[in-house]
Amino acid sequence: MTKLIVDGKEIDVPAEYTLLQACEAAGAEIPRFCYHERLSIAGNCRMCLVEVKGGPKPVASCAWGVRDCRPGPKGEPPEISTRSPMVKKAREGVMEFLLINHPLDCPICDQGGECDLQDQAMGYGVDTSRFAENKRAVEDKYLGALVKTSMNRCIQCTRCVRFSAEICGAPEMGATGRGEDMEITTYLERALTSELQGNLVDICPVGALTSKPYAFAARPWELGKTQSVDVMDGVGSAIRVDTRGREVMRILPRVNEAVNEEWISDKTRHVVDGLRTQRLDRPYIREDGKLKAASWQQVFAAIAARVARTDGKRIGAIAGDLAAVEEMFALKELLARFGSVNLAVQGGDAFDPKAGRASYIFNPTIAGIDQVDALLIVGSNPRKEAAVLNARIRKRWRSGQLKVGVIGAKADLVYTHDYIGAGVESLADLAAGKHSFADVLKNAKNPVVLVGVDAFGRHDGAAVLARAAKFALDIGAVKDGWNGFAVLQNTASRAGALDIGFAAGAGGLNAAQMTTFGTLDVLFLLGADEVKVPDGTFVVYIGTHGDAGAHRADVILPGAAYTEKSGIFVNTEGRAQMANRAGFPPGEAREDWAIIRALSEVLAKKLPYDSLAALRQAIFKAVPHLMRLDQIAAGDAASVKTLAGRAGQAEKVPFKASVEDFYLTNPIARASAVMAECSRLASGHMLTAAE
Repeated sequence: MTKLIVDGKEIDVPAEYTLLQACEAAGAEIPRFCYHERLSIAGNCRMCLVEVKGGPKPVASCAWGVRDCRPGPKGEPPEISTRSPMVKKAREGVMEFLLINHPLDCPICDQGGECDLQDQAMGYGVDTSRFAENKRAVEDKYLGALVKTSMNRCIQCTRCVRFSAEICGAPEMGATGRGEDMEITTYLERALTSELQGNLVDICPVGALTSKPYAFAARPWELGKTQSVDVMDGVGSAIRVDTRGREVMRILPRVNEAVNEEWISDKTRHVVDGLRTQRLDRPYIREDGKLKAASWQQVFAAIAARVARTDGKRIGAIAGDLAAVEEMFALKELLARFGSVNLAVQGGDAFDPKAGRASYIFNPTIAGIDQVDALLIVGSNPRKEAAVLNARIRKRWRSGQLKVGVIGAKADLVYTHDYIGAGVESLADLAAGKHSFADVLKNAKNPVVLVGVDAFGRHDGAAVLARAAKFALDIGAVKDGWNGFAVLQNTASRAGALDIGFAAGAGGLNAAQMTTFGTLDVLFLLGADEVKVPDGTFVVYIGTHGDAGAHRADVILPGAAYTEKSGIFVNTEGRAQMANRAGFPPGEAREDWAIIRALSEVLAKKLPYDSLAALRQAIFKAVPHLMRLDQIAAGDAASVKTLAGRAGQAEKVPFKASVEDFYLTNPIARASAVMAECSRLASGHMLTAAE
């Protein structure tokens, strides 16, 4: 630790701190534009100037290290002043320079009310300018469907350039020209390709980069703000849902160091318009081959009539990617009253909850990626399945302490990796030491075997999963203090479903069996759209959008989207999280658990809870760890051994990419015009790359 005196206050800080960090540790406020704690240091805005005692001029605190400060003549600690007349005058001068060319169009700028330049001009700006020259003009640039540019406002802080290169791994932005002619641009004036590009809007300190879909839609002070979690993938990123009246206007990230740091994916941020379009806002029933609007009483009566002439064991339920724990638990209880254990969650057939929690969660945890030194990815493309988690892997890789190997479909993961093979036989080759990456894994202190949906989503997924677990044990990835067997769940519902046992019980059917002709008479689809149900099965669809599940349904019960209900979700690392209600469902739509509770009464199988609180009490009694929000109930390493001991024949066919289109993976995304445009641009980019 190094002693410093900041504004007369003596503090101890680590020697590797910058002066800016040291001053903030002492409680001083340092203005800045180019500095960002998650990006490399540029030192080019000069707003963070401070005075070092004995120095001839102010220094840029973001680029000056604590270890570079010289002690006083008698060995006294270096003295830093952040409020001296010299500092005040220097900062006012910098602000005056920044505003020379700025268009000062705050009334029409979408950054208004959330602008760093506005805020700091209040503290360090002056009321007049000494410059009479014409302002510089810069052409606006095309960056794609998500980021709108107004480059006259740009102050060349280069945050966007550094973010694209360092965090996204897509160095598509840069600066051309020098001095007054300098411009920030994409080199080829093409759409950005990163799945994290929406974060450019958050890190831009002025209004040069703003959200294109949100342009001129609302002002920040008009909006109600609700803290929630994202359900577009299995990461569970912390988000803030901003609403005006009943309408969701935008979604922004919240800081959560353990999960998403301060980034969210473009699908998370811009899926908003999908919440408004193609919504199911009233019940429907199929008559003469066509869906017709009906009342709740009519649809419930139709379901009751069909269930009454059905054997309870021929009723099943499949939960979709966006289902919360509450409605899955209620549906499971309802089917149990019919004596049915035909339960499945989309993509979850390979998992057996009885094997133990460690057999289906990301055991090293997302924050634990910062300790990993060797990573083997089996049947996964983290860039498309969990873009924010992939950025965390890239961050660790950039430190130079992580080596990555890949078994599966070839893909650009934005970090260099050893490509080992395409199928499960490559695991056997690694185990036999036929590839140099085997030594990397065996010599690693904290190795991880990451298994993705391309591996466990196949019909032989259980065998592939067992093979991967055995390999993880063989290389020493599971040991005291470290569990390196990581399952990357790519949906928000799957880990929660497995936690509450929403899976085929003894003698029950899994999703593949339930969707085979002649096995079921009645099938409940809880927002499940990626399943093909054969003719002859009576389908009850509880969901939000007119997607594939609704088109196949015999009865549609309109549910609530994740922003319209309070629900518990469990992310891929097993962290229980609460999504809070920001608005209300449209029309006659209701919360999913309430629909199931009302239906149970009509079916004469009344569930014993009349409120969400009572339902949660029942859930917590059955699965106690779900009440500990934002905490991870760690899996037992013995579960990995149980999984590894399971027999099964894995086919020697290559892993195929399950998530082909990052932007169109669920009903809300498929209803979004913005996501459709992003998908079009991404496919065009892939065609160009292939050519």
